[in-house]
Formats: sequence, structure tokens, C-alpha cells
Amino acid sequence: MRSALAAGALVSASLLVLGAVPAASAAGAPLPARMADTGGGTQLITAVASRASATTGTVTWWDLRGGHWVKAGSASARFGAKGLVEGASRKQNTNTTPTGLYDLPYAFGIKAAPSGTRYKYRAVKQSSWWCEDNASSSYNRWTDPRPADCRASESEHLASYGTQYAYALVIGFNYHRRVRGRGAGIFLHVNGRGATAGCVSVPRDAMRAILKWAVPGKEPHIAVGTTSGSTAITRY
Repeated sequence: MRSALAAGALVSASLLVLGAVPAASAAGAPLPARMADTGGGTQLITAVASRASATTGTVTWWDLRGGHWVKAGSASARFGAKGLVEGASRKQNTNTTPTGLYDLPYAFGIKAAPSGTRYKYRAVKQSSWWCEDNASSSYNRWTDPRPADCRASESEHLASYGTQYAYALVIGFNYHRRVRGRGAGIFLHVNGRGATAGCVSVPRDAMRAILKWAVPGKEPHIAVGTTSGSTAITRY
């Protein structure tokens, strides 16, 4: 028995020297600690599906405290009706949710901002639209009112989505360097009846909690991806 224990001790010591134990520890680390990039801030939202074809998954919001990522909350999530696809190659009107790491420019809603919200929050009015017309100079932008070069048939009248856009956060997909035909109007918003047209959605109470949690100065980002494969969230 003593010889076996001694051998085991030697093996354990060797593993420590070779770094195998730290690697195992890394495998069990919180998701943000295993990601290639988290956006540089101290808050992060992760939206994870089991596979690219999935329409459901989990959204978790995290805080970086003392150098360690700590879970602040979690909720079930819905994705595009056609699943998820790499954001850099996504096509508009495909009902797919773009994977990748994105900032969160601002929040908006038909309802008043939840008490405690610190994020910039735009109130939706009857004249508020999100332009998704590829031919418009306002492509992938909030417009109020809708400009003449932005066709209503190619855009979203925000007030018409009383459930989904009660509360929402703009996801910075194709927002800062717009590529026509890649997609517009990708948000984190309240659940509708089923899968989304490309957004990420969560239950109403979860959306309210996220808005009260998010702090602009902490530079929150959202990472969207799958548990493995070419769209694995750890790649972003």
C-alpha cells in the first residue's frame, strides 16, 4: 500500500510540474474565463445554444469581481427560428441569430425603464422605427420618424411589438461598420410566442433584471455562440 501511495504522490507531483492540474482547473472555470475575449469590461452576457440548429438555450449575465467571473443571473433563452450562424457570414432575412461578441449600444422599450436602470434608455413612440432597408442611409438604425428613403415594408415599427419590445437592448451586430445584406435589428428582448427572427430573447422578468444590472461604465458585452464547434462561444 505504501509503495502505491508513494507512486501516486510522485505522479501527482509530476502533473503539477507539467501543468496538467491547472489545465483541468481551467476546464472547470466559469465560461467567461474560458473565452478568447470578453470585450474588455467587467460585465458580460453569454447566450449559449447546444448546437447551431437549436432555437433555445441559456442566457447568463456575469460580473468580474477581484479578477474572477461571478454569475449574477441566468434565464432560458430563445434564438432564431433557423438557429445560429457565424455573424461574419450571416445573411439578412434568414431567421438566424448571429454568433460573436458584440457591444450593447443602448436600451429601449415601449414600457418605462425599470427602476434602477442606468443604461441609456430610449422610449418607443408611435413614430419610432428600426430601419432595415438596405437601400436606406439609415440602414440598421433607430429612426424617429421613419425617413423617406426607408421603406416601411423593409423595416420594423417598434411600437407594433408590444410584448417583445416592452424592454430591449440593442446588440451591436453589424451596427458600427454596416454591411448591407448582413442583417439589421438584432436585439436582446422579451420573449414572444416562440423562436425569434434572429434576436436573442428571454422572459420578461429576466429582461428587467438585466436592465437593472447593466452598468455602462462597466462596458457590458454580449457573446452569442454554441457549446462547441465552429460557432463555439469560447472562440469569441
